[in-house]
Amino acid sequence: MRILIIGGGNMGQTYARSFLRSHIATEEKMMILEKSVEKAADLRQMNIGTVWHDPAECLPQADLVILAVKPQDVPALFENIRPHCNDQQVFLSIMAGVKIDTIRKGLGVSKIIRAMPNLPAQIGMGMTVFTSSDEVTRIELVLVQNLINTTGKSIYTEQESALDAATAISGSGPAYVLYFMEALMQAAREMGFNEAEAELLVSQTFRGTVELFNKSEHNCSTWIQRVASKGGTTEAALQAFTQHQTDESIKKAARAALKRAEELGVES
Repeated sequence: MRILIIGGGNMGQTYARSFLRSHIATEEKMMILEKSVEKAADLRQMNIGTVWHDPAECLPQADLVILAVKPQDVPALFENIRPHCNDQQVFLSIMAGVKIDTIRKGLGVSKIIRAMPNLPAQIGMGMTVFTSSDEVTRIELVLVQNLINTTGKSIYTEQESALDAATAISGSGPAYVLYFMEALMQAAREMGFNEAEAELLVSQTFRGTVELFNKSEHNCSTWIQRVASKGGTTEAALQAFTQHQTDESIKKAARAALKRAEELGVES
């Protein structure tokens, strides 16, 4: 199977490296299409596949085409590559908000898989939610899921609307976690720790807590109750969260991200 990744940015590079590292694909069968001459030159130094600048020279060769460009670049991209697409190719899109029907009409193809990965995919710890058009066969879907899983874990959904929700939760989620971490680091510095100590305190606390959660059968509420003894320090912090309706603020932020994801779909 020959794979063409359109877009040599962070996610395009992440997929190429993950596929090669897992030996699902070989460098000889990996292609990257990059419109920027400067970036293409840099990609050629990375040994992650053959780098192309002209879609006419590489797109017809591909069995799987991965669309890894920004949503705002969609109109120009579709105009540029449509003449070179064929309906036997499978198209995997990781463009936020760009719907299957938009891709179908824009490229004149029918085998479309739409996925929403997130930033930790860069280290093989990503979370991806994906769906597909009816024309994608079971074998093709399994093949693509195996590729996706080289970057972490995945969930298949039959409802395309769930991808907007995934964008709001797992796609944007790393920024929410880092936002909370940054606030805790700042609090630690204000309490007298230096920068390195504050980063270690917070990062190890997050890492350990996630592992604790993953390796147990308890839900979040149970673990919170175990940490928060009556009249103790944790209870005081949790009461401050409740007073300021922190949980509602988090849900409101996620809903704002969902709304924007839906708007991107309309705009594209």
